[in-house]
Amino acid sequence: MKIINFKFNGQTRVGALDGDTVVDFTFLQEAAPFLSAAQLPALSNTIELIRHWDTLKPLLSAAFKQSKTVTASRHPLTGVDLLAPMIPSTILCSGSNYLSHNQEKANADISGKEPEFFIKTGDVVIGHGQPIVHDRVLTSKLDGEVELAAVIGKAGRHIAVEDALQHVFGYTIVNDMTARDRQVRKRPDGSYWYELGRGKFFDGGAPMGPCITTADEIPDPQNLMVKSWVNGDLRQISSTSQMIWSVAQLVHFFSINVTLKPGMVIITGTPSGTAWSCDAELGGKWHGTDGMVPATGYLKHGDEIVCEVQGIGRLSNPVVNA
Repeated sequence: MKIINFKFNGQTRVGALDGDTVVDFTFLQEAAPFLSAAQLPALSNTIELIRHWDTLKPLLSAAFKQSKTVTASRHPLTGVDLLAPMIPSTILCSGSNYLSHNQEKANADISGKEPEFFIKTGDVVIGHGQPIVHDRVLTSKLDGEVELAAVIGKAGRHIAVEDALQHVFGYTIVNDMTARDRQVRKRPDGSYWYELGRGKFFDGGAPMGPCITTADEIPDPQNLMVKSWVNGDLRQISSTSQMIWSVAQLVHFFSINVTLKPGMVIITGTPSGTAWSCDAELGGKWHGTDGMVPATGYLKHGDEIVCEVQGIGRLSNPVVNA
């Protein structure tokens, strides 16, 4: 099932995607109740739905089938505004998790040796179609990165790698927006160091969506194609099989630091093809393949960046000036 948040007639609702149609769980509940009064709060937002998923899954699956006959519970996708499928409390981020990306950039001392751990929060999440605001006071080098994101469904600490995927509710796409000139700093000797706080955490810095595909529909997260385009030019293409650390290994890694809770998100790194790779001033060395088009510059007003992960869909956002 592909879980979404959307706005219809001014109301924010939880539903599911079915091709070009949105299934409105709220309307279904009103038309043909399938949840008890005690279960209703689980439809208030995605994180509540995730917390109660074991109970809700069979009920929502049955309601999803019923929606085919309750036609008013379905809206054309073009008639609703998609929102971010959830607002997570915490986004645990793994940098430098594709060998191809490591080959195209200036690296930190731990690149390729352990995940580069940084954090974003729900404060910087925006949804499909919402504008990425380019604040030139913050950065003149705004870059995007397509990333597979794992949504935690079951709490745990010190989770074993072999048990890790049992803690994943589903998967979505996050565009890990980066202010490269804030992230990458050059020392007098010509070497580089990173400042991940200002480089990664800013308004609109985590476009997310368009949906969360539940884990039962993605049995192998290490066998998915990931792509991005800027203004129709293929910028990135790779497979999650090229990750240095798998989703399961990242769940294990992050759970050593913190108890993972339902609604937390782990983003898993990006492959080669970022605009940074074409920026020699910041140590970039482009390594493109498979029809990729090298960037001629960083993101600017009027651009559109599209991120795609197989089995989830496409996340598209325009770039506008502040």
